[in-house]
Amino acid sequence: MSDVMNSILERRSVRKFEEKPIPDEILNTLLQSVRWSPSWANTQCWEVIVIKDESVRIKLQEVMSPKNPATRAIVQAPVLLALCAKLKHSGYYKEEASTRFGDWFLFDLGIASQSISLAAHSMGLGSVTVGAFDQGKANTILNLPEGYDTAVLIPVGYPAKISSAPKRRDIAEFTHNDTF
Repeated sequence: MSDVMNSILERRSVRKFEEKPIPDEILNTLLQSVRWSPSWANTQCWEVIVIKDESVRIKLQEVMSPKNPATRAIVQAPVLLALCAKLKHSGYYKEEASTRFGDWFLFDLGIASQSISLAAHSMGLGSVTVGAFDQGKANTILNLPEGYDTAVLIPVGYPAKISSAPKRRDIAEFTHNDTF
């Protein structure tokens, strides 16, 4: 089996981290994974804010949705990545949405998030993709300019605990041939 498939099969959402900093060269590799992620018409609609400052992470922790299992990880992880999107850019042609789904940034940032997650796993790091938070308040905390939105927060660090794999549906349960 390929290294990529092994990473896909072995990667887990990590919410507990060791108190160990991430070297800059490893952090740079994570950012390279975003740089080389595919996007709609190569729009690269992402901006990444690397947050190491604990006071900023504490403010972001306060905007998590109630009972979000990743709330502690926002501060506990040595690095928090905020993936922000340039709005009305991806999925647009001549300032008009090209599909009925409109802005395509969630798709592009989803790919970038997966790239980060798999790259992190391949280097012995853990991560979790966090989307349940007040994006408007996060935008204010992160000082985002108009026309941008915080889409996802990703705590990254060395895992203190790795969970077992959750149950997955069999391929036959979600695969259809030719039509639904």
